[in-house]
Amino acid sequence: MDTTQLLENQQAIAIAGLVGAVIVLFIIKRLILVRLKAKARSENSSMSDIYRVLVLSLNAPLNLLIWVIFLLLVKSIVSVFQIENEGAIKALTIVIEAGLIITLFLFFERFVTYSLNRYRDQSTIVKNTSAIAGGAVRALFAVLAILIILSTMGVSVTPVVASLGITSLAVALALQPTLENFFSGIQLVMDKPIRIGDFIELDSGEQGFVEKIGWRSTWVRMLPNNIVIMPNSKLSNSKLINYYYPERELSVPVDVGVHYNSDLEHVEKVCLDVANTILQQHEYGVKTYQPFVLFHTFDNSSINLTVMLRTREYFNRFFIKSAFIKMLKKRFDAEGIVIPFPITALNLEQEGAIQTTDSATPKS
Repeated sequence: MDTTQLLENQQAIAIAGLVGAVIVLFIIKRLILVRLKAKARSENSSMSDIYRVLVLSLNAPLNLLIWVIFLLLVKSIVSVFQIENEGAIKALTIVIEAGLIITLFLFFERFVTYSLNRYRDQSTIVKNTSAIAGGAVRALFAVLAILIILSTMGVSVTPVVASLGITSLAVALALQPTLENFFSGIQLVMDKPIRIGDFIELDSGEQGFVEKIGWRSTWVRMLPNNIVIMPNSKLSNSKLINYYYPERELSVPVDVGVHYNSDLEHVEKVCLDVANTILQQHEYGVKTYQPFVLFHTFDNSSINLTVMLRTREYFNRFFIKSAFIKMLKKRFDAEGIVIPFPITALNLEQEGAIQTTDSATPKS
């Protein structure tokens, strides 16, 4: 066997070893990750959430890392067999360095993405920001990876960074309204004056449920089941009422008028009795709330009072108020308490005297 044939055999063995090494690495990676991922996804797993996200983030970066190892072995074989090809060796070096950089950034990108996805349902902030935050993270990592790869290739990145700065300034000026809405959206998400699912009233008087807080606009579903889309900048500068903040429970005032001849102590006792019954028996009543009665106005035909009830949320107030009025009317009728009609009193003697005076006055 001559030297050339021996060298060719050694090269064939080396190539076969390379392929075998890659296959073995993929098998080992798969066996380990399959077990770890199954354990990480288990509800009863004792691993922390961060560790679960870490395991789930390793799949794609490890695949790329195996190929980088393959290229490193190829480069080593080229050096061992003294294959003189400076262009190929330089290209391999650049690809290996780029692969390592991409592997590192890919791992961080996957880690952030899986973290956002995992905690999305546990936090309103994460839920509202996961989509745009994931995209921003990918873009940031991609730009950083490209700049580092160019730097390792000997390309000066200073002009590129300067160009990016000038371009960013031009884009910011061109997209000023969009950026205003963008940062207003961040303010809404972080400050949390409204949250997804909250029932709000806009300064225009429109009422609805918050469906979505995006980066440019907020979607509010009105009561007729249509959607109002408001720019975030306008919403953040508007006065609004959030009926679900700080809590959903809501006081329900009910105005009542009784006759001047009524015994107000008895009226108060009856109103409180009915109010307590409603709060205890009605499905929307707050059972722990203590209702109270306030007399506040001597009106033309009645003494007015307000009974304070409490319901679980904004929409329930209609039902609990209706039930209270019906029961209170029955109790008033049973107790002989009169709810007076509006009365206008005419002083006939005074009216007659005025008419007599007018008729006795001589006309000029």
